[in-house]
Amino acid sequence: MILVMTSQSPEKSPSRKQRLQEKQKRQLAVVDAVDKAEAKLRKAEAELAEAVAEAVEVFGSDLGASEELGLPVDTVRGYLRLVEGGADGTDGTDGAEEPGGTTEETASERSPVKAGAKAARTREATEATAATAPEPAMA
Repeated sequence: MILVMTSQSPEKSPSRKQRLQEKQKRQLAVVDAVDKAEAKLRKAEAELAEAVAEAVEVFGSDLGASEELGLPVDTVRGYLRLVEGGADGTDGTDGAEEPGGTTEETASERSPVKAGAKAARTREATEATAATAPEPAMA
């Protein structure tokens, strides 16, 4: 009696094509996740910039807001530039549609404080210029 042994595996190992497709599927999922996280980050930055601009308006200057918020003045000014950039349409977004079919509306586009933030920066620049101007000579 002769016994013939054959090797049968109940599951075939995936082909190269299948492995590549699975790898590409995972890569696309990761890229999609990063894109969604970046969109959330941009939205959060816009909301933070709006809040900082409102703080500048409430405290009267970027220096006052900086002291009260515990942020460096340059950081406060950077957020003000972000709000002002959103006010003139240069908020850095590429206009890509969000997953839901609508374009993301940034907080700075709906902000009632964007004009106030710009006014506060202009007022502070004027005050700084006046403070450093030399006194006129008396005759």
